[in-house]
Amino acid sequence: MHVHILGICGTFMGGIALLARELGYQVSGSDSNVYPPMSTQLENAGITLSNLDDLTQFDQEPALVVIGNALSRGQVAVETLLNKNIAYTSGPAFLANYLLKDRWVLAVSGTHGKTTTSSMLAWILEYAGLNPGFLIGGIPENFGVSARIGNAPFFVVEADEYDTAFFDKRSKFVHYRPRTLIVNNLEYDHADIFPDIAAIKRQFHHLIRTVPGNGLIVAPQADTNIQSVVEMGCWTPLEYFGDQPRDTWSIQNMAADASHFDIHIQGKLAGTLEWSLQGQHNVNNAIMAIAAARHAGVPANHAIDAMRDFKNVKRRMEIVGTVNNITIYDDFAHHPTAITTTLEGLRNKVGKARIIAILEPRSNTMRMGVHTQTLAKSLNCADEVIYFQPPDIDWNLDTVIKSTVPPARLLSAVDAIVENLATQARPGDHLLIMSNGAFGGIHKKLLHALAARYPAP
Repeated sequence: MHVHILGICGTFMGGIALLARELGYQVSGSDSNVYPPMSTQLENAGITLSNLDDLTQFDQEPALVVIGNALSRGQVAVETLLNKNIAYTSGPAFLANYLLKDRWVLAVSGTHGKTTTSSMLAWILEYAGLNPGFLIGGIPENFGVSARIGNAPFFVVEADEYDTAFFDKRSKFVHYRPRTLIVNNLEYDHADIFPDIAAIKRQFHHLIRTVPGNGLIVAPQADTNIQSVVEMGCWTPLEYFGDQPRDTWSIQNMAADASHFDIHIQGKLAGTLEWSLQGQHNVNNAIMAIAAARHAGVPANHAIDAMRDFKNVKRRMEIVGTVNNITIYDDFAHHPTAITTTLEGLRNKVGKARIIAILEPRSNTMRMGVHTQTLAKSLNCADEVIYFQPPDIDWNLDTVIKSTVPPARLLSAVDAIVENLATQARPGDHLLIMSNGAFGGIHKKLLHALAARYPAP
């Protein structure tokens, strides 16, 4: 069967392409924005790519077209397949119908940390010799690919609340029917499709309705939004992470940079985790992954051993290079809460060293100006801030700069940011670049500029 994928270079749809190829289907796809790491991953898999507006992609009339949720009515590719009456489906529906129906699905949901937690969970199962399948919205360093079929029964999926497709406005995750569900946290996001937090809670309630009574839901006890979702109705056992007597999971003796901490199950020490990651948010992610793996049969002490060998996901505090003791990081943070926790983790790691935060407000919610009241505060742990003003954003960042405590400046060209940093950065600095897109290739440009300024002896 020939499967053609519209929007193939998104992290989710790229994973669908890899799975379809592994299932034995002929796979091709198209997109309008093609950049690494997904484009490289697809090319390595031998999947043919074309431009989204190139109508020759339909000349062979594929048996099935899988449509990404970034596609909408009016786009030439969508109109063409509808006019040709070619069979089509959504990415989540394809995953559910062709792969998940006979698997034990472990789904990781929440506003933040889904990709990292999914990667942790898949790695724990892999370390235990279970060879899980997975579909993750990033490329875990332990695996080198974002998706694989693996062996039955276990399949880990990053469960996104974003809508499914132009013809299916339910959240993606309602298609997956997990037996084990992680709900990491819950905040307002995706302002382009959700009018308020209540609308998001309703979708999470729909998700909880699909978890069977012999399944398990893992969640933080202190998240009031999650608690209100649970109060809408829950028919599945819950294990909470927190510091209350009813909580199954807790931590003690955590180092300031979270490089080591004790994990307790119902008050009893399960083990001590010493690892290379940092920050409270990653501690939370690890606890959730360990708890979910325990439901799948992996003892907590074995999961802790696995986490010692865990390598983070690409673009999650990934060090892309160091020049003259100036360290450059690439991070996916695109929500004020994620920005805060990322910077706090880095601050605890580097102490008083200078941190320069460089932010591209690229997510749909950011571009709509929804976070203008909280964005400035999220950057308080930086010593300096550079905001990038994209040419097509709907609002001016001057209002945020006025509220930013560290010295901040606004630049409207990537090359100007690179020149500024190459001139101002000094040995010992940490340059944290935050964006959920390619950011105009700023990482390589900055490395080249610093290398030119500080040539190797």
